[in-house]
Amino acid sequence: MADPDARRNPRAVSRRDAIRVTGAASLGLLVHGGASPSPAHADVASRGAQSIRGSTGAVTQSVARWCFEDIPLVPFCRGVADIGLPAIDLLTLPEWDVAHDHGLIVSCGDVAAGSIEDGLNEPRNHAGIIEAFERHIPRAARESVPNVICFFGNRRGMEDGVGIENSIRCLEACAPIAESEGVTILVEALNSKPGGHVDYMGDHMDYALEIIRAVDSPRVKILYDIYHMQIMEGDIIRTLTDASPWIGHYHTGGVPGRAEIDDSQELNYPPIVRAIVDTGFDGYMAHEFIPRSGNPLRSLREAVELCAV
Repeated sequence: MADPDARRNPRAVSRRDAIRVTGAASLGLLVHGGASPSPAHADVASRGAQSIRGSTGAVTQSVARWCFEDIPLVPFCRGVADIGLPAIDLLTLPEWDVAHDHGLIVSCGDVAAGSIEDGLNEPRNHAGIIEAFERHIPRAARESVPNVICFFGNRRGMEDGVGIENSIRCLEACAPIAESEGVTILVEALNSKPGGHVDYMGDHMDYALEIIRAVDSPRVKILYDIYHMQIMEGDIIRTLTDASPWIGHYHTGGVPGRAEIDDSQELNYPPIVRAIVDTGFDGYMAHEFIPRSGNPLRSLREAVELCAV
């Protein structure tokens, strides 16, 4: 099992499997004090996919589908919309239409551009990654999907310098595709400790930043997973502040165990969210925790309220 939470919850491995296999934009996020929402626009192929922020300027929130897979997709979409979230994260291509039918944005789409294990660092994977982006980024643009995901890949004995150069080469070929359609390619940093994504190469921000800075495209960014980076290196607020020009998306999760982001875990999310807002970030922060309570949608609602600062 890949994630640390798999030791406590066998469903935790599902994200690895899901990635390998590959309400409405007018709804307001929950905001402290019931403040009225005000509109903001995300640039997706210059079509202006609309999301809503609270008047306090809180980051736009989303939720990762795989964490709530025990709820069938249609009821889940209804529940997400009822909470007031505008978007769902990490939906596969066949699932996009279901989200759209419920007035929801796909905040980050999985277009099967490689996998966690087989990613950018290995030249044998490059043709498949490029082909996936060539085929599916135009659809993402048409359907106002602002982001698509890929991964650095497993090390398998490879030295950092080789992985960095290989990743730069692949992303330099992918960047013009994303730029032409106004869609952002996100590359996720993940923890590689036992119980996590063991052997994953992009497990520190220094590694990810060297690649993304070299590619130097406004449409190639880092997916900064707060849960994973807390496990690997901590220092979350300083890191995300310094790296903010190269971060395009965030994921949440409780540490330890990827449980709810409440007072049972070591991360204090309200100041983290305020730090994200202070950087001027205008993308999505998707909740990616495994709900432990008997009411998963209530846990999600509480997370949204906690982060509506």
